[in-house]
Amino acid sequence: MPGAIWVVAEQPDGALARVSGEVATAARALGAAGGRDVVGIVVAAAPDGPAAGLAAFLPRVMAVADPAADAHPWSAVAANHVAALAERDAPSYILLGATPDGRDLAGTLSALLGWGVLANATEVAWADGGPTVRTSVFGGRLVTTSAFTTDHGIVTLGQSSVTAAPAEAAGTVERVDAAGGRGLPVVRVLDRVAEAEAAAPIEEAAVIVAGGRGVGGPEGFGLVEELAGALGGVVGATRAAVDAGWIGYARQIGQTGKMVKPGLYVALGISGAIQHKVGMQASDTIVAINRDPDAPLAEFADLYVVGDLFEVVPAVLAELRTRRG
Repeated sequence: MPGAIWVVAEQPDGALARVSGEVATAARALGAAGGRDVVGIVVAAAPDGPAAGLAAFLPRVMAVADPAADAHPWSAVAANHVAALAERDAPSYILLGATPDGRDLAGTLSALLGWGVLANATEVAWADGGPTVRTSVFGGRLVTTSAFTTDHGIVTLGQSSVTAAPAEAAGTVERVDAAGGRGLPVVRVLDRVAEAEAAAPIEEAAVIVAGGRGVGGPEGFGLVEELAGALGGVVGATRAAVDAGWIGYARQIGQTGKMVKPGLYVALGISGAIQHKVGMQASDTIVAINRDPDAPLAEFADLYVVGDLFEVVPAVLAELRTRRG
């Protein structure tokens, strides 16, 4: 019987990560196309909650409880158990989110299992007996299609590449014991530094208001934040704004930042270079305000306002206040 497709889920703050629901949805489609079983894996100090969340997407979930997952970097702890389970059950493919933890886990599993990795997929489909992966490269200027030369491998799927869709019926969860895993040394955490920003993660946001070089400086992001607050959204930024030190990296959207897929994306002072486009082009509705009528963003925005954002945005805010009485 051909090996199964596995999804290894992440669970920040004890809840199933959004990207894991997206990866599970993609894996379910692969399994249906390839005639493969699809199995979820959760490794956590308290796996029951995220395992139940993953079971909403997949027919079977294996949950491994390991207290070390709370005290050490998660990817190293997970790799110990996932590698041991893979050697026991012989899956064909393992899918992960292309997050910092997912990339760490993919690299470690590749070393432990000797499997190849296809990283940062924007699309994944079943063809010629295995997964084929589309990836954006060279700053979004080219799209490649790749496949494994063996009957096993690891795929990391970019965030917001797929819309998460629960299965028609919830699957089952079973506790499993990986018997201590592969014995990989676990990194000790000597110190933790929490980011000052307390805003919601941009990957989870339904509304994003993003600022670029055109906001002029850190003061300009005050207006970005005000509009985001009025719309019930969060603040994003381009790499240029982050590199200039106007806002933290956690807000960066694009090829070297976060991939987002909100219902509404408002771009303020953003030209729309390809590196930024690949991170937000999947947004349902894109509204842009820019003084340059020929900026690249004008070609794919749903609404493009040519004007000074420092005049247009205050007018929009005033209108929003009027409508809310």
